[in-house]
Amino acid sequence: MRTVEIESLPEFDARVAAGATSMSGWRVQDVDLRGRSDVLRRLDPRGALFLGGTFAAGDEDGLRDRGALVFPTLPDLPFDPYRAGLYSPGELYNGLQASYDETADARVYAWSRSRDGDLVRTLATTLHDHAVDDALAELVRGRRCVGVMGGHDLARDSTGYRDAAVLGHALAGAGLTVATGGGPGAMEAANLGAYLSPYDLGVIDEALAVLAAAPSFRPSVDAWARTAFEVRKRWPSEAVSLGVPTWFYGHEPPNAFPSHVAKYFANAIREDVLLHCSNAGTVFLPGRGGTVQEVFQDACENYYADPAGSAPMVLVGRSFWTTDLPAWPLLSALAAGRPMSVHLVDSPDDVLPVVAP
Repeated sequence: MRTVEIESLPEFDARVAAGATSMSGWRVQDVDLRGRSDVLRRLDPRGALFLGGTFAAGDEDGLRDRGALVFPTLPDLPFDPYRAGLYSPGELYNGLQASYDETADARVYAWSRSRDGDLVRTLATTLHDHAVDDALAELVRGRRCVGVMGGHDLARDSTGYRDAAVLGHALAGAGLTVATGGGPGAMEAANLGAYLSPYDLGVIDEALAVLAAAPSFRPSVDAWARTAFEVRKRWPSEAVSLGVPTWFYGHEPPNAFPSHVAKYFANAIREDVLLHCSNAGTVFLPGRGGTVQEVFQDACENYYADPAGSAPMVLVGRSFWTTDLPAWPLLSALAAGRPMSVHLVDSPDDVLPVVAP
């Protein structure tokens, strides 16, 4: 049976207009079908799967009675567990028309903390993360993605933040898709650089002057996010980059500069997905516990990978990774005799020749 994914009403209508008589193999995800009752009753629904969506009265039960599998709408959720696409910063922040506490992002985080251990929560979050997986796979298909990892507490007015932004600008300018953990600090900086890649490098310094008014998301997420949206307003961009944050760390707000945000509930899935997306390599800027975890999680993947599936790992900051947090001696020893591509470089300027030779 051939599978057909349908994620919008125009896609549904096109199938019908092409003469379809059966929905066998159709996977209809999050589509408003309230105006298509006559069509639904005419088509044979056996073998069709409906994930969420909206139906006119009686249509949902009718589809089930005639052989379709229909996943029902779950009650009282502040999010759509069957969503067909990734998030945008504007969707998560509602355009930041009010305080951060009133945004969709904050409301989902509050819901997730209040429903810990609840069966509906488990089902809803699992369905949601599956939907994000599906949408993310569509985005990265055919792209060369480079992961940029680093500390969440890197201040916007620091030299390291600017270096990470310049790195993101260079990677995107080389035709690579920048992928980060989607949070503040080094992650935001790399997404910022990718966002501004259609502009000259000097624009980064102009944007940093705007962002410097709120160097950190502490003490005010509102001020931190508003300056980011001010940058977006001054310098519009359609550059594609990815952020992969998690509500597990919901106290860290998502940054506003990726074009697409794959936000997960399950952090373990999010970590694995982010590293797997980074098929052109992963760059590790200085960080702490989370960044070190990502170094060795990626090392494990590359250690056991087929040589053709191994991607470069680049640790930036020779002193940091050999003295402050000496991960490099262990990583290089692990890679000895293996088809692993591991590199220790002095600065972000040395990264591009490794991941885009």
